[in-house]
Amino acid sequence: MKKIFLSLTIASLLFSCKEETNEKLKVAKEALNSEVKERIDSAQAKAKKNIDSVELKLKSKLDTFVIKSAKKLKESVN
Repeated sequence: MKKIFLSLTIASLLFSCKEETNEKLKVAKEALNSEVKERIDSAQAKAKKNIDSVELKLKSKLDTFVIKSAKKLKESVN
């Protein structure tokens, strides 16, 4: 009788621990998913900002090059 009671007690403890562990795993998984999504969004925002900055610099340099080229062309014609 003691063995049966002990076996049932151990089985019930293992089952209840398994449920708690599964719940903790679910919570940890959700937290990790949200953290990964936040980091991806942050990386996308930084990349977009850097791309915009590079585009602006290139446009500025291209405009400067065009102006200088036009001046040199005028000078060579005159």
